[in-house]
Amino acid sequence: MSAATFAAVFIALWVAHQVADHWVQTQHQADCKGAPGWNGRIACAAHVITYTATALVAVLGMAVSLGLALSPSRVAAGLAVSAITHYIADRRTPLKRLAVLCGASRFYALGAPRPGRDDNPTLGGAYALDQSFHYAWLFVAALIIA
Repeated sequence: MSAATFAAVFIALWVAHQVADHWVQTQHQADCKGAPGWNGRIACAAHVITYTATALVAVLGMAVSLGLALSPSRVAAGLAVSAITHYIADRRTPLKRLAVLCGASRFYALGAPRPGRDDNPTLGGAYALDQSFHYAWLFVAALIIA
């Protein structure tokens, strides 16, 4: 693995992540993916499928454009790691439990509406922890792929 290959793969995954999480994901998926039961699981799975497809297009497009010969099995393994960890985080409860375990529960709650109110409609601590969790796993996925 070369550092340049790793860097190119990571950038492709990071860009795909931004596009898939903020442009490709439907409002229904965003609203429902953390809901309990099958409706939430299905919404999250649908998001992860389009997320992973976006990542595959980005990685393959980058590899073809730059003439990089990536191993199909390593690409599949890296994207599987990304998909599985993305699903876990986007179901919400596991990420919240991890935040509590790490002592970040107050940060996780930043920007959340106060009880009985619909205020603080901002991207807060839960969003920041979600994104940083995803970025850490994109790093791992890029190492696997490269």
